[in-house]
Amino acid sequence: MATPRTRDRTFLGRLSLPERTIVTNALRAETVGGVLLLLAAVVALIWSNTGVLHSAYENIGHFSFGPATLGLHLSVQHWAADGLLAIFFFVAGIELKRELVAGDLRDPRAAVLPVIAALCGMAVPAVVYALTNAADGGSFAGWAVPTATDIAFALAVLAVIGTSLPSALRAFLLTLAVVDDLFAILIIAVFFTNRLDFVALGGAMVGLVVFWVLLCKGVGGWYVYVPLALVIWGLMHNSGVHATIAGVAMGLMLRCHRHEDEEHSPGEYIEHLVRPLSAGLAVPLFALFNAGVVISGGALGDVFTRPETLGVVLGLVVGKTVGIFGGTWLAVRFTRATLSEGLAWADVFAVATLAGIGFTVSLLIGELAFAGDAVLTDEVKTAVLVGSLIAALCATVLLKIRNAKYRALCADEERDEDLDGIPDVYADDDPAYHLRMAEILERRAAEHRRLAALKGAVSGSPSDAGKQPSSGR
Repeated sequence: MATPRTRDRTFLGRLSLPERTIVTNALRAETVGGVLLLLAAVVALIWSNTGVLHSAYENIGHFSFGPATLGLHLSVQHWAADGLLAIFFFVAGIELKRELVAGDLRDPRAAVLPVIAALCGMAVPAVVYALTNAADGGSFAGWAVPTATDIAFALAVLAVIGTSLPSALRAFLLTLAVVDDLFAILIIAVFFTNRLDFVALGGAMVGLVVFWVLLCKGVGGWYVYVPLALVIWGLMHNSGVHATIAGVAMGLMLRCHRHEDEEHSPGEYIEHLVRPLSAGLAVPLFALFNAGVVISGGALGDVFTRPETLGVVLGLVVGKTVGIFGGTWLAVRFTRATLSEGLAWADVFAVATLAGIGFTVSLLIGELAFAGDAVLTDEVKTAVLVGSLIAALCATVLLKIRNAKYRALCADEERDEDLDGIPDVYADDDPAYHLRMAEILERRAAEHRRLAALKGAVSGSPSDAGKQPSSGR
């Protein structure tokens, strides 16, 4: 008789201690940045919808500056989208490189689940958008708008609602976002490049080669790399390829594996320096000058009646959830993996719903997709905001239902009874840990015996201290 196949992999299992530390540090920075991003979006909406301030918002956003001879006389909105977001994508490039060489994506067997989930989480929203517009004669130009997840905004929602999401689920969300960013970058590069200046593009390529050679030679100094990065960015912008691609390319070139004598790789070190600039300044400023759309009852009504905007909302809320959850379930089903103990498919569904929060990259793609139609661009931005808000509310409800379970799992992850700075779950196979715990428990037992004897002496009946309560018979 044939023996049944056993499942040989655990999905959403415990992270290794080094990976857990890296993920925790990255998510902490993203959470702070997400809160700032949320505040910037709120300020933008208030600013643009306050009568006396609306004209000032428009004037500042369209104010242009920069060297015209270099093709860089751009509006504030343009600088925010092409310039500041290049910093965001630079960090995204480093994250992707680290995942590929030192993180979960370095092992094809471990990478298959989040990659399939991310791909399905991008493909299904695009299909939902396309079907919605095909049914009502809308434009297919915005098919890519609902495909992106905003990890910072998602983490800001977690921070606001106070959900104790276990580290494995947070890491899964982060890996989804990293893969999501990679394909969003490819979408921007392939589908939103209308013209090409091969001279400028060639100059950018030469600059990237120089950047790579300097890194290989171990040349240091910000005064070398920052000016070179600015030149590469300027050339990429003038080439017709979206300038943020330059940031990604430079991020991918950094070395993210450690040598024996290094505490941190160059990529980790640079990411530590640049991430606060990205999360704390670049992305919030982008939101400030790109999330300010005029919202009225009529505008909100149009979101649910116009096919382009309805497609964006349904893509984010329905497409993301169905795509990520369905892709994950199928991948687990056919790779013989099993869910980690303590987690359920309801948790994967809640995270998939949370991934429907698309903001930064969705706004950017919306501007690129409908660049010739200012009215539709603003309506699509409103749809992104509405869809993200609905996804956030749905995820809040689903996560709150399981929050007591999450708190218990997080408490187990964080418990450090021997106070050695390492959570006990990572020391269970270490004999020294068990010896330390034996000493701690023996000291506690001795203290309890002393207290029992003391209480017995005070009550005048020391022998009562060791008696068992009567059974009542």
